Amino acid sequence: MSRQSIGETLAGRLFAAEAAIDQALAETAFLAAALPAARADAFLSAVAGQKVFDGAAASISSLAEARSHLVQTHTALAALARKLGLDVLAVGPLDKPGEQPPIGGGGGGGGVRPADADMVNKSLTNKANKILPNTTVPC
Repeated sequence: MSRQSIGETLAGRLFAAEAAIDQALAETAFLAAALPAARADAFLSAVAGQKVFDGAAASISSLAEARSHLVQTHTALAALARKLGLDVLAVGPLDKPGEQPPIGGGGGGGGVRPADADMVNKSLTNKANKILPNTTVPC
């Protein structure tokens, strides 16, 4: 098995792990968001179920910490791949931070149109207090 194919396998597993943690985080957040309404719908006092609220909040915190560790792993694997001279592996639809310009697929149109490429990641100078299109008052 070549280093490139090993890297491709690891990239796929990394993407799957990132997606799984994101999905778990989203589902846990949905659960936590549903708890107050469920408590109220069941006519329970604010005291009832506090341990449930605490558990959901702790789960979100733990998943966020796990996600942070996985992002660090992603960064370390990317650095190792560069050090080993492996080709860039693109798995997943999202642009990565620092891509200049973003290469697309991150939602909404498949990238930057060539006509707009020179505008990507440019600071907007002298735009303060200007009237935006379709508005009648300065920002």
